[in-house]
Amino acid sequence: MFSAETIRRNWFSNIRADVLAGIVVALALIPEAIGFSIIAGVDPRVGVYASVVIAIVISFAGGRPAMISAATAATAVLFGALVREHGLQYLLAATILAGVIQIVAGWLRVGAIMRFVSRSVMTGFVNALAILIFMAQLPELIGVTWETYVLIAAGLAIIYLFPRLTRAVPSPLVCILALTGLALALGIDIRTVADLGELPDVLPVLLFPDVPLNLETLWIILPTSIAVAAVGLLESLLTASIVDQMTETDSNKNRESIGQGIANIASGFFGGMAGCAMIGQSVINVKSGGRTRLSTLTAGAFLLFLLMVLGDLVGFIPMPALVAIMIMVSIGTFRWSSLADLLRHPRRSSLVMLATVTTVVGTHNLALGVGVGVLLSGIFFAWKVAQIFRVTSTLSEDGAHRRYCIEGQIFFASAEDFLAAFDFAEKLQRVTIDVGRAHIWDLTGVNAVDMAVLKFRKAGTEAEVVGLNDASATIMDKLAMHDRPNAMEKVLGH
Repeated sequence: MFSAETIRRNWFSNIRADVLAGIVVALALIPEAIGFSIIAGVDPRVGVYASVVIAIVISFAGGRPAMISAATAATAVLFGALVREHGLQYLLAATILAGVIQIVAGWLRVGAIMRFVSRSVMTGFVNALAILIFMAQLPELIGVTWETYVLIAAGLAIIYLFPRLTRAVPSPLVCILALTGLALALGIDIRTVADLGELPDVLPVLLFPDVPLNLETLWIILPTSIAVAAVGLLESLLTASIVDQMTETDSNKNRESIGQGIANIASGFFGGMAGCAMIGQSVINVKSGGRTRLSTLTAGAFLLFLLMVLGDLVGFIPMPALVAIMIMVSIGTFRWSSLADLLRHPRRSSLVMLATVTTVVGTHNLALGVGVGVLLSGIFFAWKVAQIFRVTSTLSEDGAHRRYCIEGQIFFASAEDFLAAFDFAEKLQRVTIDVGRAHIWDLTGVNAVDMAVLKFRKAGTEAEVVGLNDASATIMDKLAMHDRPNAMEKVLGH
């Protein structure tokens, strides 16, 4: 795991591009960190310190190289009520507890939940984030001077045209330097980073939250910590999957969960709020050439350097430069092919994608949007599987024995069709229910088999179930009631 080759590949295989990409990310992190602090209702330095600490720690502890984690809106919005009612110290305590929960989740291999997120949900998540990233720029696009629009247009031109000249330097970095120089040289009265709030100029200090260590404190912070941990992990794991696709590499989702927890604990002890992976900054990093952990470390370390050494110069960066970069991220993040896919893909898949987008954009709640998408995917899948179900029957020559052959899946969505396939009023001596081509999945399926057998027996017909596969036999042996004493009363109720 820590061989020289592994260290070289994860840290030093792409040094120049990683360092330059990290610098771009660090510059773009500043306004967002300040903005997220405002959302949480705390001093700007809380968000900035969080971004520094989380980015540095996650570069070592995370499971996805080149992914950027810092303070985010998704977690910041969850702290508002706690800060208003109890203050900053409880935010720090909740951040530490959220980190502990994430570590436990990683140990429990929560990364496995990603297999339940369908491609349609993933596409909806990405498109929704692209829309939210663009919407976040609207305050810098509405009611501003004409010079602002000119600078944004110039920034976009640099971002998209400069790579045709050379890719030695990331075009977003050129955009920041060029527009800053232009604004200063021409003395353009434009909104700058300094207008967002005062940047910290001292190093974060290791501290322990000043809260009572008792159960009352735990009950105060626990709901917020659980919500922050869940939302943070969800966004981090989804972002990791997106970066996996962009870089055509794999990542360790369980290690990422543990790494996010460690980073948040460190953030809380250094006076920062909880954070998680940032899809916008991660896209900037990857598109700027970042590929290894060095890019993430550079982002955090250079952000600290900017604050401590170049804070006054950073304040001169015009907001149009950063807005142009985020518009580029929004355009690059959106899956434009998904619009054409709406006509080509199955309607249910398109509905899942649109529902995910609509919910996320409408509520600004990533977890709720993904939850709706996963729920719809599950419902549509269950409905589709339930349709792959058939019951045929044959009657013996003497008319005394009927054999029902079941094909398909017997579970909660098909149990009603299963029972409807039997004629319990038919006068027979014996019935055989052959499930050799079927699979019984859950308690509802077991109960449906019990109901069928007992209804036949109640009508005076001998009934038996044959052909159970190993898995079905196991669940039937454990849960089935039809061969147990008093089964008629327990299952049929009389």
